[in-house]
Amino acid sequence: MSLPRQSISICLLNVAGIIFATSVGFAQTGATSSTEAPHTFKLIPSLDKELIDTAADPCVDFYRYACGNWAKLHPIPNDSPYSDQFYNLEQYNRQVLHGILDSAAATGGGRDSNTQKIGDYYASCMDEASIQRKAMAPLQPELDRINALSSKDQLPELLAHLQLINVNAFLGFGSQQDFKDATREIAMVSQGGLGLPEKDYYLRTGEKDEEIRKQYVQHIGNILKLLGASDAQTWSDSLAIMKLETALAKVSLDVTSQRDPHNIYHLMPDSGLQALTPVLNWEHFYSSTGAPEFKEINVAEPEFFKGLNQVITETDLATIKLYLRWQLVESVPGTVLPKALDEENFDFYGRKLAGTPEQEPRWKRCVASTDGALGEALGKAYVEQQFPASSKEKSLQMIHDIEAALGRDIDSLDWMSAETKKRAEEKLHLIADKVGYPNKWRDYSKLPIERGDALGNSFRAADFESHRQLAKIAKPVNRDEWEMSPPTVNAYYSDSMNEINFPAGVLQSAFFDTSSADALNYGHIGLFMGHELTHGFDDQGRQFDGHGNLDDWWTKEDAEKFTEKADCFVNEYSQFSVGDTKLNGKLTLGENTADNGGMRLAYMAFLARAPEQSFNLDKKTSTGYTPVQEVFLGFAQDWCAVWRPEMERLIATTDPHSPDRFRANGVLVNMPEFAKAFGCNAGQPMVAVKACSVW
Repeated sequence: MSLPRQSISICLLNVAGIIFATSVGFAQTGATSSTEAPHTFKLIPSLDKELIDTAADPCVDFYRYACGNWAKLHPIPNDSPYSDQFYNLEQYNRQVLHGILDSAAATGGGRDSNTQKIGDYYASCMDEASIQRKAMAPLQPELDRINALSSKDQLPELLAHLQLINVNAFLGFGSQQDFKDATREIAMVSQGGLGLPEKDYYLRTGEKDEEIRKQYVQHIGNILKLLGASDAQTWSDSLAIMKLETALAKVSLDVTSQRDPHNIYHLMPDSGLQALTPVLNWEHFYSSTGAPEFKEINVAEPEFFKGLNQVITETDLATIKLYLRWQLVESVPGTVLPKALDEENFDFYGRKLAGTPEQEPRWKRCVASTDGALGEALGKAYVEQQFPASSKEKSLQMIHDIEAALGRDIDSLDWMSAETKKRAEEKLHLIADKVGYPNKWRDYSKLPIERGDALGNSFRAADFESHRQLAKIAKPVNRDEWEMSPPTVNAYYSDSMNEINFPAGVLQSAFFDTSSADALNYGHIGLFMGHELTHGFDDQGRQFDGHGNLDDWWTKEDAEKFTEKADCFVNEYSQFSVGDTKLNGKLTLGENTADNGGMRLAYMAFLARAPEQSFNLDKKTSTGYTPVQEVFLGFAQDWCAVWRPEMERLIATTDPHSPDRFRANGVLVNMPEFAKAFGCNAGQPMVAVKACSVW
């Protein structure tokens, strides 16, 4: 089931795992070539001096100075589109999960319910021989269901069924927190149905985009052929599907516009959606999903649903059935499909779109799949092994330090009025801090997992989650829930919940280590903590009040001053480019503001904490750097990375995060504290002529 953004700012991890985590094989990146010996990943130290390129001038390019040896020491594996700090920790965590799952998969008595489920799910995924032997038989009932469609009048029931198994043909339907009444859950419907990353991939001109579209049409044809279509028919059928998706793209809202919550919130009576898209009987759709009764729904993009009505009306039934078959196969994880379909899917999305030469080892994809289906059952075992109470205690202490720094920062702002400051401080004090894992673990007792039925397990897990989400409609919001599993190497701020969430998976070295110096922890994970906090006050988060309601609590003058300051970041980051692709400063504004504000807050919090540590801030430690320099080195080494050109272009055109090197230098150039620490002078590249700042 495709859920809307729900005003959750997913941050830190600016990689494929976010862009395509639910749909394409390459999203689950691997560590080594399938032809190479397995590589064991180790946690990287908080300050890795081997990464530092001492030949680089820190005042010319600090990213190169801090990370210049990353590519040599951590080259991109053949089965990944990139290598960076997040990737290294992800792979380390996967090794941990691999051990847990191998043990859980062992048959015999004594396994509790959760251990049985994660073990059998993983074992079924790993049973490639059985999957190959069954071939298309497990998927055939779904293909037959689509083939049986004899009238467009039957579409609502079919689309509802597909939604429940995570096939988001034409649209997405689910529940969400009401933007304007954060105490309740409401029904929502959003645009969907595209196979390429974003609408502009269908519409942009230029040689590269035209090449991608040709490859995409060929990929569709290859899938149709594997499903049994004749050679003579596949090309015309592929073009028909491409024409349909292009029509959907033309009426879709672009990714930049989706950042404004007002653009994706249109609460209306359920009859309003029926008026927008009369070709679909929405009552039949709702009842077929099993959703509770409701009288109003958020139609995230009304213009899309007007356009969808025209697309369905003008498209013949045969083409719609082709499209649904295509959407079905593209939505099913490759690990549960016959090898030919799996490899074809990877060839386009992994090899052609992201530049990854080889598919990752099966065990890594099956670990990721199990985490996706049973994340809190697997996560509970991960936490017991990897996240002691001392880590949670230290993390919370740092978050409280950084929240205190934000309070002092708000109080000192010369551009914000007393009235708005009061509301901002109220919101800050209402932020909920979630660290490590949920207070109450999710109950999977009603999710049946059958050993040896990989595709069935995948569908049942999707159906279980879909019904769990739909059951929320018309109920009070459960503020104890998490949107990420505990082993996830990421973090997020939720506008509607007004909370920050740091899973145990990201609270590991190099980002966080209770035995490391405070300077390094505040530079590493402190930046992330400040980053997430400032999301509550960026161009998007600032539109929500302390209780999570979409409410304009700023004075008009303060809002204008904020926009003026934020525009400085738009202009700064719009000057950066990846090859011939310029960054979209408006798309990346929220993340760039959070990076800049987050680093300032982490630095302020460190300085406030430092007096407790009896050391001289300006005296070099055993690392050869002063504590202040260590803060900035820790921050910069967060972003050590090397990317394949295809993947970096994909990030630059679709992701709200800037590529890693710009996240490092783009922040430090705005900080006179950094320039002072490393002796940089006006006129040098790492000293901005006009520094940008909001927080």
